[in-house]
Amino acid sequence: MSTKTPTKADILRPLEHTTKRFALVFAAAAAAFGLFLVGWTYQLQHGLIVTGLADWGSGGGVTWGLYIGAFIWWVGIAHGGIILSAAVRLLKMDRYMPVARLAELLTIAGLSAAGFYIIVHMGRPDRMVTSILGNYHVTIHNSPLVWDVTVITLYFVMTATYLLLTLRYDVTRLRADLPNRLEPLYRLLTVGYTEKEDAVVERMVWWLALAIIILAPLLLHGGVIPWLFALIPTMPGWFGAIQGPQFLTIALTSAISGVILISYAFRTAYDWNHIITDDVFRGLTLWLGVFALLFLWLQLQQIVGGSFAAPIDQTAATSAKLSHPVYVGAMVLVGATLAYIFAQTIRPSLFTPLRAVGAGVTVLIATLLEKVFFVVEGLMYPTFGLYEAVPGAYWPSLIEMASVLGTIGMVTMFFLVVAKAIPVVELHAIEHLQADREPKRDPPTESDPMSENDPSTDDGIEPEVTV
Repeated sequence: MSTKTPTKADILRPLEHTTKRFALVFAAAAAAFGLFLVGWTYQLQHGLIVTGLADWGSGGGVTWGLYIGAFIWWVGIAHGGIILSAAVRLLKMDRYMPVARLAELLTIAGLSAAGFYIIVHMGRPDRMVTSILGNYHVTIHNSPLVWDVTVITLYFVMTATYLLLTLRYDVTRLRADLPNRLEPLYRLLTVGYTEKEDAVVERMVWWLALAIIILAPLLLHGGVIPWLFALIPTMPGWFGAIQGPQFLTIALTSAISGVILISYAFRTAYDWNHIITDDVFRGLTLWLGVFALLFLWLQLQQIVGGSFAAPIDQTAATSAKLSHPVYVGAMVLVGATLAYIFAQTIRPSLFTPLRAVGAGVTVLIATLLEKVFFVVEGLMYPTFGLYEAVPGAYWPSLIEMASVLGTIGMVTMFFLVVAKAIPVVELHAIEHLQADREPKRDPPTESDPMSENDPSTDDGIEPEVTV
């Protein structure tokens, strides 16, 4: 563990220095996003039929695929990220303060990517307007998907407010060192700021964190989103009360994995080994193991419930799940990650931050595969089919695959741009680390003139001298 004391200059480094590596990463992310925009343009010209998602009916197939699976994946990453940040503040988990703002930014970026998928999957962006105007009583008033959009918007506003309140403190105290070209932005962020508001803001942030911790499992990735699937009894692959907890564990494992990756990227790029320490990665990896274990346990609950004396439709859906290499592969990936985390707790020498990154990447791939499979298989084996045809097949099109790379590129560009505008590590985290690493004063001794045993300090009266 590095003993170097963090300073303000450390967290200002991303704003002041732009390297060739930064330009290369930005170019790669922009190319990935641009590739998807090309594919999306082609889809807008010819319709969703180019993805195969419109090939449904007597020919079989599904209407939801990678687009909706990736949408759920990004929502889970986003909601788990803000839960992590809120827990740091609410539960005083000071160990993770250096990555709290990165988790908040991940929430903003993840929700943006998820919202983008809604537009893409609607086929035509103008339907975001035409489906509301003049058709409110059908498309909005009676649609359960409205709750999905509502809670995502709610969390976006709460997270943005949460982030803004903490930024005011940092921007005010670092203003002299921040780039002058962004003066209008900083003036807007700190409008009306006075030091008297610090105590008020601290209480507001605490209450926001409490609201997030409560609402996330009840209304968001543990509530509304799984309810959209779990309450449809005609889809045995979706139906069941276990979906709420299952979605929540997937969100938390995905979010922790995302925070590990982003934290490692910033630590490597800006030499932040003394800020985002090995101890932070070790702790995040252990939490990843906890939620990965819950994830596998809840999967086991579904498998047992769907394979032992279950109704015919539930048995068929479960059998299809257990025989599909995508599902089995996802479970193996999570299981292998859990095995590594368990092994490194027994033998700490197995741990390295880079291996923690590998565990995070593995879990992110596994959760994406599981969410896509969940969506597709739920549509493949309905209880009451509209058509007599045998269920068709589904394989993501190149445009759908490009969408995943494109949204990853979009999130990457978001972090690169934001890092050039605001500190991505809170000033409070630096102040806390500085306080922890200040040398401790030794307690007074008998030879110390200020010692409690020195009679010269008793009641402020000088001792009597005898000649």
